[in-house]
Amino acid sequence: MFNTIVLKNNTARKGFPVYLLGTLISTLCVSLSLAYEIDSDANIHDSTASLLGINHIGLSVQDLDATLDFYLTATNFKLVKREVVANNNDADRLFGRKGVAYERAVLEAPNMLFELTEFSHNRETPMRVMPVYGPGMTHTCFQSPAHLSGYDKFKQAGARMLSRGDEPVDLLGQGVTYAYAYDPEGNMLELEQLDFSVLGGDPRKPEWVDAGLDMWMTQVALVTHDIERLTTYYSKIFGFNPYRAADISNRLPFDDATDIDDVSLKVVFFRMAQRTKSMEFWQYVNPVTPQTQGDRDITALGYSYSIEVGDIQAEYARMTDLGVKFVSEPVLIVDFWQVYANDIDGNVFALRQAVDPNSPWSVPNLEL
Repeated sequence: MFNTIVLKNNTARKGFPVYLLGTLISTLCVSLSLAYEIDSDANIHDSTASLLGINHIGLSVQDLDATLDFYLTATNFKLVKREVVANNNDADRLFGRKGVAYERAVLEAPNMLFELTEFSHNRETPMRVMPVYGPGMTHTCFQSPAHLSGYDKFKQAGARMLSRGDEPVDLLGQGVTYAYAYDPEGNMLELEQLDFSVLGGDPRKPEWVDAGLDMWMTQVALVTHDIERLTTYYSKIFGFNPYRAADISNRLPFDDATDIDDVSLKVVFFRMAQRTKSMEFWQYVNPVTPQTQGDRDITALGYSYSIEVGDIQAEYARMTDLGVKFVSEPVLIVDFWQVYANDIDGNVFALRQAVDPNSPWSVPNLEL
């Protein structure tokens, strides 16, 4: 969420100093060995594995028509596919459920896919509002230029704003504003607006802005009760280190953004592309992030995400050896080989490999 490192500081709230973080001393994992290092230059291209990047954000919903209408109205993303799947043995294997039936709508953002899926067995499942302090995959982020504010577009589409006030919160005074909001089913999302007249030559301004594509997606946000444990886990399966970390407390704008008084939290960032994609891990200290209770069902309402890889069989074997819990072996579903898993906190993620390496839905082409 926050793009500048802020360290814990007990100075007056009205002051908002920003401290740059060089190298963070390695923290201890459960085994008390050194877990990971912060490497400011690290990114997914440093991995010795065949990781290509975040291919899609998934959202399991109860009412596909209503949720799809909301996101199409707010984002103007392109609807590239809508399909119904039932009586499909491959789908049963992929999701680990016999007789699975679902309808899916696939939206194309300028840099990744956004997939909304309505599983028939979830139609009577009670919806819940995701707490900002988790646990789980609490949100993804929609980024836009400030003069074409995504905050305004989502608000007009009917999003319920979580952040305080009638406009996004300026956390750092550096040309970036933020807000949290909820979609019609209680899924949390983040809205980030960039003022490029202030940011100047900031590399976060992608080429597609000038091509008229004024909203894109940026992150997977996982909130955990143990950030060192989760960071260690992903450092191992990704094969590269996080590039930023922060300790945040005594900051009134953060209270406004999260709608929590005296919020205190820790955050770690992994760079998943040259510019616009990241994995962000959060641990709330006040209020305390609860511990997850078991693995989340692969089809449960809420978020999931996928990492595209160049060799899914090799990555499946490598990650299995590292302790990743997969639902099945890789399954071929139309354009992609896919396999789902639960991470160490029970969050749902998938590996994907495009059948056609030149597919328009593969990461190198999705990132324009």
